[in-house]
Amino acid sequence: MAKNFSKKFIFILVLIIFLFPIFAFADSEGQIKKFFVNSQYDLEIREELEAILKKVSQKGYFYLEDEWFKNLTEGEKEKIFQNLEILSQEFDQTIYPKLTATYGSEWKPGIDSDEHITILFHQMKEEAGGYFNDGDEYSKIQNQRSNEREMVYLSAEYLKTSIIKSYLAHEFTHLIIFNQKERLQGVPEEIWLNEARADYSPTLVGYDDEYQASNLQQRVRQFIASPSDSLTEWQNQKEDYGIVNIFTQYLIDHYGIEILVDSLQSSKIGIPSLNYALEKNDVEKKFEEIFTDWTIAIFLNNCQFGEEYCYKNENLKNIRIIPSLIFLPSTQKTSVSLDYSIKQWSGNWYRIIGGEGELKLEFNGEDKVQFQFPYVLCQDSQSCQVDFLKIDENQKAEISFEDFGKDYSSLTLIPSIQSKIFGFNGEELSFDFSLSLSIEIKEEKLIEELKAQIAVLLAQIAELQAKIAQILSQRREFFCQEFNQNLYFGMRNYQVSCLQGFLKSQGSEIYPQGLVTGYFGILTQAAVICFQEKYASQILTPLGFKKGTGFVGSSTRSKINQILGY
Repeated sequence: MAKNFSKKFIFILVLIIFLFPIFAFADSEGQIKKFFVNSQYDLEIREELEAILKKVSQKGYFYLEDEWFKNLTEGEKEKIFQNLEILSQEFDQTIYPKLTATYGSEWKPGIDSDEHITILFHQMKEEAGGYFNDGDEYSKIQNQRSNEREMVYLSAEYLKTSIIKSYLAHEFTHLIIFNQKERLQGVPEEIWLNEARADYSPTLVGYDDEYQASNLQQRVRQFIASPSDSLTEWQNQKEDYGIVNIFTQYLIDHYGIEILVDSLQSSKIGIPSLNYALEKNDVEKKFEEIFTDWTIAIFLNNCQFGEEYCYKNENLKNIRIIPSLIFLPSTQKTSVSLDYSIKQWSGNWYRIIGGEGELKLEFNGEDKVQFQFPYVLCQDSQSCQVDFLKIDENQKAEISFEDFGKDYSSLTLIPSIQSKIFGFNGEELSFDFSLSLSIEIKEEKLIEELKAQIAVLLAQIAELQAKIAQILSQRREFFCQEFNQNLYFGMRNYQVSCLQGFLKSQGSEIYPQGLVTGYFGILTQAAVICFQEKYASQILTPLGFKKGTGFVGSSTRSKINQILGY
């Protein structure tokens, strides 16, 4: 019986040791280990590599890809050591305590029974800053490619830059989320919200306070480049990070970090978890209303229109999207029909300008979903009003605006679809809608405008008639035709009479006597000299004369004919 008891005891002891490791051996600096890596991110599409442990801190094991490290110059290695020292201190003193105090702890002591977090730096593709693999949180019996560690992966190239701190904060947040949501609540978080919490972490720990070269600046650029990307559709593209970050900044700006924390520590996921957190924190609005507010805020970003229509973060005070432009020409009547296609939870902005009169707008959307349709009507950039288009159950609506183009300079439409609230696991469907726009000047106004135009035209005609009469009277006075022969002192003929009549028309300062006799005498000669000297630059200077000659040659005749209109 004692023998049987001994065998049973040994069997149970072995089973306990196998299933529940009592202790774990700590990693030591200088040791080299093999790790599985994600070939989707690895620069050389590898599935495993060797890495050397170069730094052990209070909270972390910092492994560097061995092949990459060996190929560095001594100067580069020295720089890496310096940056690794700074990063390890940041992790121990800032990232780890701040994030765990906010979101809760990672799995401790975890799958490896070691409270250190393994941070592996290896060569990654250019667009990758790092990643987290939840497969490492399972034993090899469950996942053959598990590294069986609480672990994150970072791009080795970014170890040379200051933004690596933000990337480490981001990836470590994923480790926390796995424990708080998947292990403790038993549900996997939707990817978009998982990434939203992780990408807000650099702001949370203070790394985005200095805007230049920050993670926040990078996300602003990505968002501005593609502002209509869907918040909830995750394709792992850079624009996906842009939208989740910029929206989350607004959410936390107005409703506090508790919304992310309480939604994380609930058994709900995605939008329902955020609505749970909003209600728990006595916020009267639901997520849907906040998203709509944000679509308006990212266009106006001006607190004078309402506290909900701006950012509080100083680094985001000037961010604004530029809407797609719809221009209406200024004619008596203009009609435009436009077709669009948008996805769930995406912001869309269309700005109407131009035209003058009564603007009529008709909206027609697919009735499979429900559209939200705020609009911003502006007199100028500092005088705008926000309202909502009333859409019926068939997703149709009509509205009109009097004196558009005169009393109002622009109308910005901000439609979105908010029907789906869970199950965001991949590419989302697009849904169509159309806008019909028409603008027409009212008949009474048109008549007034035509009368004003006619009055202007009549005034112009009267002015032209007066000028024509003046020219004709001048010609009738001396019966002049074009001067085509030279005239000089002592001549007597019809052309001299014409010349005297022309000189008389030029005023008393040219020909004070004003006699028309047909004889080219002293008085006529003196008048010609006055005329030549008045237009010396065109008559005398080209011939090299400084004073008038009294001789009506080619240059003098040319000027006379020009004045007469020949």
